[in-house]
Amino acid sequence: MSKKNNFGGFVFSTDPNFRPEPEADDDFEDVPADKQVLRIWLERVKGGKEATVVKGFAGPAGSLDQLAKTLKNKCAAGGNAKDGVIIIQGDHRDKVLKLLLEMGYKNVKKAGG
Repeated sequence: MSKKNNFGGFVFSTDPNFRPEPEADDDFEDVPADKQVLRIWLERVKGGKEATVVKGFAGPAGSLDQLAKTLKNKCAAGGNAKDGVIIIQGDHRDKVLKLLLEMGYKNVKKAGG
């Protein structure tokens, strides 16, 4: 079997000197903690359960996952992180706010009801 070339969606070109542009990395730059604008929400999910949601994280997925892991460990709760949003099971708004401020995130507020 031969290895297929990945030209990023180009199917055909009549130009013999055609070279596809390299794909740009989709990773974000790491934004310093004191420049982040984070909001902490409490959302009710199915079954009458509550979830603490941290929105507004700007940075690469690796940093988001690391922050989510730290918050979940400190809150002793489960959850996940994707698309700049961290979800932690249960009402941990006050604890998450305190932890983020201790970690150097200056612009953190509780939002919503």
